[in-house]
Amino acid sequence: MRVERVKTKRRDLPSDGKTDLSLLDGLVKKYAGKKGIMIPVLQETQSIYGYLPREAFEMLSGELGLSMSDMYGVATFYAQFRMSPVGKHIIKVCHGTACHVQNAGSITDALEEALKIKDGETTGDGLFTLESVACLGCCSLAPVMMIGDDTNGKLTGREAVKVVKDIRLKEKELPI
Repeated sequence: MRVERVKTKRRDLPSDGKTDLSLLDGLVKKYAGKKGIMIPVLQETQSIYGYLPREAFEMLSGELGLSMSDMYGVATFYAQFRMSPVGKHIIKVCHGTACHVQNAGSITDALEEALKIKDGETTGDGLFTLESVACLGCCSLAPVMMIGDDTNGKLTGREAVKVVKDIRLKEKELPI
């Protein structure tokens, strides 16, 4: 679950050494010299890359005068920010009260086993990221998971795995 991720040991920010920082030029121009820009800058950076790369932190710190430690603090405090790349499809399994009572844990367990990843991780092919979330606001559909904008409710572990397998099959059919 999300809470467990927060308690994990602090890790260095990931670096792939291939981040195209020129994608941030417009962002730097837009926010240069302005105050109260931390969250919008991080949000827009994440919308560019899909996560917050280390190199982007370093560039934004230098170009906009934002403290690395302040940026890291904000990015790790708010659940909306990602510190590592995510899959093309993010699977969010609700673990709110209604879903918990309806055995949402079995859905997460089945997906972890089928995808061979743990909560918060991404599959090796970069197709799926699995996340436990506090609430999706679909209590009448408990237990529920969302993949992108698609909501799947009244699930069993087996049904959740079938949804993911169907997505994987469709992805294989797409032309490259």
